[in-house]
Amino acid sequence: MAPRLPPAVLFAFVLVVLGFAAGATSLGVQRWQTQRRAETAAHELTGGDVQRGKAAFLRHGCGACHAIRNLQPAQGGVGPPLNGVATRAFLAGRLANDPQQLTAWVRHPQALQPGVGMPDTGLSEAEARDVAAYLYTLR
Repeated sequence: MAPRLPPAVLFAFVLVVLGFAAGATSLGVQRWQTQRRAETAAHELTGGDVQRGKAAFLRHGCGACHAIRNLQPAQGGVGPPLNGVATRAFLAGRLANDPQQLTAWVRHPQALQPGVGMPDTGLSEAEARDVAAYLYTLR
């Protein structure tokens, strides 16, 4: 038969386990709330839908050229990584990073900077707003 722990030790152990569980839950809730706030702000900026934007980003193969941390299909190394794109001052090195410019850029980069490596994407205006909303959640 295994030795029994004194009740005070068992109680302390249970408190530690509960503390770790509460801390992990709290961090998860905070992360979820932060993501929801980012999505709401991105929608307000662009008029786009973040989830549809992520789906369009994947459907149009943007991850073949661009990498995004923690998004497995987006591992490209041709274009710049898009982590933190929401906090950058400029797009393509010279365009102000505002919702109108980003939407135009993801739709028709050749019209804004002829000869740039990024091809026109064929995105509709609505899809471009959705992709811009998604990109504005990448901080």
